[in-house]
Amino acid sequence: MEKQKNIGIWIRVSTDFQVQDESPEHHEKRARLYADAKGWNVVTIYRLDAVSGKSILEYLETKRMLQDIKSGVISGIIFSKLARLARNTKELLEISEIFRSYNADLISLAEAIDTSTPAGRLFFTVIAAMAQWEREEIADRVAKSVPIRAMLQKPLGGQATFGYKWEGKQLIIDESEAPVRKLLYEVFLKTKRKKATATELNEKGYRTRNGAKFSDTTVERLIKDPTAKGIRRANYTKSLGEGKQWVIKPKSEWIEHPCPAIVSEELWNECNAILEGQHRKRNKVGPRAVHLLAGFVYCTCGNKMYVYTETPVYKCKSCKRKIDASDLDDIYHEQLKEFLLSDIDVESAQHKSDSLIQEKESLLKAIRAEYTGLLKKLEMHIDMRGSGELSKDDFATFYAPVQTRLRQIESEIPELEAEIDFIRIHSLSTSTVIEEAKDLYNNWKQLPFEERRSIVETITERIEVDTDTINLSLSYLPTPLQLSQNGGNKQHVSMDSLMK
Repeated sequence: MEKQKNIGIWIRVSTDFQVQDESPEHHEKRARLYADAKGWNVVTIYRLDAVSGKSILEYLETKRMLQDIKSGVISGIIFSKLARLARNTKELLEISEIFRSYNADLISLAEAIDTSTPAGRLFFTVIAAMAQWEREEIADRVAKSVPIRAMLQKPLGGQATFGYKWEGKQLIIDESEAPVRKLLYEVFLKTKRKKATATELNEKGYRTRNGAKFSDTTVERLIKDPTAKGIRRANYTKSLGEGKQWVIKPKSEWIEHPCPAIVSEELWNECNAILEGQHRKRNKVGPRAVHLLAGFVYCTCGNKMYVYTETPVYKCKSCKRKIDASDLDDIYHEQLKEFLLSDIDVESAQHKSDSLIQEKESLLKAIRAEYTGLLKKLEMHIDMRGSGELSKDDFATFYAPVQTRLRQIESEIPELEAEIDFIRIHSLSTSTVIEEAKDLYNNWKQLPFEERRSIVETITERIEVDTDTINLSLSYLPTPLQLSQNGGNKQHVSMDSLMK
């Protein structure tokens, strides 16, 4: 029997007024009802009252929530809308990456995102891919200003390297760290080993700037840094994206400035010559070719097909059948168009779901209007009692049924909202999905490889290669009505494509 999913509810309101006006209890009930509809178990509430969403990662409740995700206490959270989780886009993406890495789900009721469903996973994956693309575009524009600042000898951000500090806009020697930086070179020249150097520094009680022990990685980085011999490099590295590695730019783009030296050029050269010699002796394995559809390609005989050589061709060792990897990538891209843009059944079911949502929203509107009317009636009775127009007994006769109905409506509203949430989340707007699908299809080849691979893993079940055809089994996005009936179980659609 499948283990019941444990979930948390996230509630954040930013001011004391909102605490009173938006009713966190209302949001909690709405989220609980949605969890009940999914058959999930709510095990904890994360509540932040009267706090800003500009930066939430340092709040204790945020840390508790992320720790619960990492330790498996919960496998997802429900919240009223993305802005209630975080207003800072960078932090929102950070949180979503943590959730993705631990296979946890984010459920936003207002935006109709539930990453536990195939539609939600694809929708969220596309949003993340597009966001990454936009971040890289922004980063590219920012990067163009870096060489100019470097030539003007302006700081480019970040801390000065160990042994130095910025004083104003000048790089000067840090008298407390410089002796340790010099000792590092001297110990390495003696031991000729990075780990031995780190061990000796640590045993002597020395630590890095943030109080951590020295590691072999830190030792190598500091040895290679030419700042110590009096040459400060700028504009020589660039990031491949948030959370990704930094790479060295072409030497023609480097900008070098003289700075105070901590060690002699001879000592620096000797240490780096030792490092280079050690690197040359290593038998490095060449970069392994990574192909977009690797792991999903099968021969009709049942065996998985692999790229065995540098030639990008998938081969079956048993049948000797083969297909060029680039041809298969192109066929897959074309099938995305049919998969994403040509599902008439989804549109028909979407229309029915939209009608149902409209009915529920009309009922909700009527109930809210009734609630407002009852409040006015209650106020009128209170005023009449205060002015003596109603006796105590008459007031009780009028007041009791109104008060009872108000309490009933206060319970009905979140229940009805939860119904609407459930239907809407499992029937993402057709126009929105189609627009996102068009962007995905049209920009497929411009997306970073990692993002395309992530989408392939999200929607691809199996690619079967026959002599004349290719059969693609993709995770079909169920219609909203099917989702509400079966909880979003994955279905399959097979599409034949003639081989070129």
